[in-house]
Amino acid sequence: MIPLSYAQQRLWFLAQLEGPSATYNIPLALRLTGTLDTEALTLALGDVVARHESLRTVYPERDGTPRQEIRETAEARIELPVLTATEDTLADVLAAESAHVFDLAVDLPVEARLIRLAPQSAHADDEHVLLVVMHHIASDGWSIAPLLRDLAHAYRARVAGRAPAQEPLEIQYADYTLWQHELLGEADAEDSVMARQIAYWRERLAGLPAEATLPADRPRPAVASYRGDTRTLHCPPATHAALVELARGSGATLFMAAQAALATVLAASGAGTDVPVGSPVAGRTDEALDDLVGFFVNTLVLRTDVSGDPTFRQLLERVRTTDLAAWAHQDLPFDRLVEALNPERTGDRHPLFQVMLTLVQAGAASGAATAADSDSGFPGLRTRAEYSPTSTAKFDLTVGFDEHLTEDGRPGGLDITAEYATDLYDPETVEALLARLGRLLTEAVAHPDTPLSGLDLLDGAERTLLLDTWTGRATPVPDASLAELFTAQAARTPDAVALTQGGVDRTYAEVDALTNRFAHRLRSLGVGPETVVAVLMERSPDLVLSLLAITKAGGVYAPLNAVDPASRLSLILADTAAPVLLVDPALSDHDILTEASGVRIVLVDGLDRDPELDAHPTTAPEVATHPDQWLYVMFTSGSTGVPKGVAITHRNVAELALDHRWTRPAHGRVLFHSPHTFDATTYELWAPLLTGGTVAVAPTGVLDTAALAGVLTEESITGLWLTVGLFRLVAEEDPGAFAGLGEVWTGGDVVPPEAVRRVMDACPELTVVNGYGPTETTTFATSHQVRRPFAYDGALPIGRPLDNTRLYVLDDHLGLVAPGVPGELYIAGAGLARGYLGRPAQTAERFVADPYGPTAGSRMYRTGDLVRWSREGEIEYLGRADQQVKLRGFRIEPGEIESALVAHPSVAQAAVIVREDRPGDKRLVAYLVGHGGTTPADGAGTGEVDT
Repeated sequence: MIPLSYAQQRLWFLAQLEGPSATYNIPLALRLTGTLDTEALTLALGDVVARHESLRTVYPERDGTPRQEIRETAEARIELPVLTATEDTLADVLAAESAHVFDLAVDLPVEARLIRLAPQSAHADDEHVLLVVMHHIASDGWSIAPLLRDLAHAYRARVAGRAPAQEPLEIQYADYTLWQHELLGEADAEDSVMARQIAYWRERLAGLPAEATLPADRPRPAVASYRGDTRTLHCPPATHAALVELARGSGATLFMAAQAALATVLAASGAGTDVPVGSPVAGRTDEALDDLVGFFVNTLVLRTDVSGDPTFRQLLERVRTTDLAAWAHQDLPFDRLVEALNPERTGDRHPLFQVMLTLVQAGAASGAATAADSDSGFPGLRTRAEYSPTSTAKFDLTVGFDEHLTEDGRPGGLDITAEYATDLYDPETVEALLARLGRLLTEAVAHPDTPLSGLDLLDGAERTLLLDTWTGRATPVPDASLAELFTAQAARTPDAVALTQGGVDRTYAEVDALTNRFAHRLRSLGVGPETVVAVLMERSPDLVLSLLAITKAGGVYAPLNAVDPASRLSLILADTAAPVLLVDPALSDHDILTEASGVRIVLVDGLDRDPELDAHPTTAPEVATHPDQWLYVMFTSGSTGVPKGVAITHRNVAELALDHRWTRPAHGRVLFHSPHTFDATTYELWAPLLTGGTVAVAPTGVLDTAALAGVLTEESITGLWLTVGLFRLVAEEDPGAFAGLGEVWTGGDVVPPEAVRRVMDACPELTVVNGYGPTETTTFATSHQVRRPFAYDGALPIGRPLDNTRLYVLDDHLGLVAPGVPGELYIAGAGLARGYLGRPAQTAERFVADPYGPTAGSRMYRTGDLVRWSREGEIEYLGRADQQVKLRGFRIEPGEIESALVAHPSVAQAAVIVREDRPGDKRLVAYLVGHGGTTPADGAGTGEVDT
């Protein structure tokens, strides 16, 4: 019994696993121009099959083990059916016939078709295309040249009326198979070639990334379909020549230069700095194998280290070292490597690598071009290789460099073809990647000693999109404080309802007068420009009036959350040095009141009936408040265990509230239901109050879905913000609750598309918007209006920038990344906070210089969010670049909780993560380790720990 070679074994098992498929077909199309002897060509094909046993071998199975069974020449007849086509239909005919499915157990692994082309004119030469389709189990790319040479030799003989006279081949593929098994030995034999090479590759590929994280247009399917397509880019002769010279100067090859270039582009496209690619090697280590048709090719995993921002020349030297060592260990069959390393195997991706790199060098015996493009090999015919379109892709991406030389042997250019899996990629994505590869080659040969981060992979059109077209709408905003803006609005619409709850309305004139009086009182308590006033109150009209009064007094409000531990509130009071604390009756016995030494506590209990305010005028206090002074300080989670205050200015909030999005009628009556410590209140309060709308205050307490639905109806709400968690609950329990709304915004976490679909189906007139923005950029920085009809395959985009906002997607070196490529989101422009209160180091870390800003001194905020631009100019959220998490709209630093946990005497170590045991049900979970490996004491991390 003749076993299969190791490479054949892998293909055979894949064929059993995947079922009938044309994935591993090798099509060869040869255009024949002139007078063709069809009978001679048919006989010549039979001669080639007779000469090469591999082309008349079948692979039956016995007791679960496949074997090679060589058919006798008389049994191995090959037919040559004749088809017809025009030049316009040729590509489709070739594609259809190339998709022939072989039954390896009974079919010869080769098929042929002759396609007769309709004449272009009455005097045109006859045109035919010979299509030979081989299964990869019997052939490889290097087999094409000997096959064509033998076919031409046999055709010449048959045209002359005789059988070809050739020396028999020294060996056949079956001989090679037996020799390979003997040479490599067994993996468990310590001194065998196989054992030594396994040891090398095990060390070389340790820690290899499981998957190339390239930006795909669709999620990877559970099982790959292997459907594919191709795109091609031409690299001009000048760049080709410079690349050859650069490689030669580094003692490298053109292939190594191509590998360095591809790895650079893949790294810049999101693949990271450890970039594995597969590459075929001929596997014909003996001259006797050069004339055989057979599956000798092996695949090597070439790992490229792009870390440390090397120059292209330095990277080329790294690649040279890697490749020379790999080629010295090329005998280990790829399937045995996979078996030895045993990576996680799935049906959706190729093991060890997902990107293949090939190079066809001009003049090499490995390609069809040199053997096929001839005027003398086939008498009476001019021949050339015909492109045979493929509809399959064995890998996510195969990038092939095809080298051309001029007649005098000089570089004539490179054709770079990308074969890609259509499961994952759209043609536009692959075309963009090829374009970046072309620009990289141009940049690299021009600047080989420039760090890779300094090589510009963007073209002018992309740069214009990123820095101009896709920025937020330029909208003029008055250069005034929020107090001035509200006063102006009250003068325009004095009788309009500004504030309402439970049927009790307050007009703009009434709110203006009442808040002026309270502002005068606060001024009498020492509140002035940028004086912080802490606010510990439940949701009520008094809370809204208090915040507006603080603003009119020139002060800064700092919301306090009553459910936070007193220790956290004490830290906030200390950080802000607030001299005044507003509190309502419901919270007048809060623990913080006894700890707030040196703070004037003011009870707010019905401002419209407070006799103390009667002594103060209804006119606005004379306070010189600059728009760039603080308006509020909102505290977020801190990685060190200490909350950090984000200082937001009047201008920041004015830019948000006067964004064109809020001028839509849907935002004329907005529900204030969020905790005032949550930055969504910036929209809920200031957007309506500065545009003549109404703030409807929800009842005190937590709203369940039923209560929320009731409030929406009772208050005739038109505009609403909800966290993703609450939006999802409403979608599940009562999606029609939003039917009376004009617009609902949701965000703070990934929005479930199915929840949005349910709501939109139940509310056909409703507009749903996915809003995104950190506290540091004043609530919202982007928005995406969900389109009808709903047709989203995956996550909703977070959209386009708000007015006067700039978005940058940058790499680790603050370089712009191309559309479709993952990077970290940086936000600049109108909403950018002044920084963190009293924390200059953290401010400098997150608020950094904007290298693309319109003026010197421009800043941008580093969000820590991984995103990418879509082709439509919208931002798509991909995940976090740091340890921060989002839960129910709040950004949380696990480090803050971990710091609090390890402060407990029985806790040595703590780790905090977000768990989602049920879809949409996210929880923070802490894992604790006691001192000396003991179990932490009961209560550690629960009631005893203040966070």
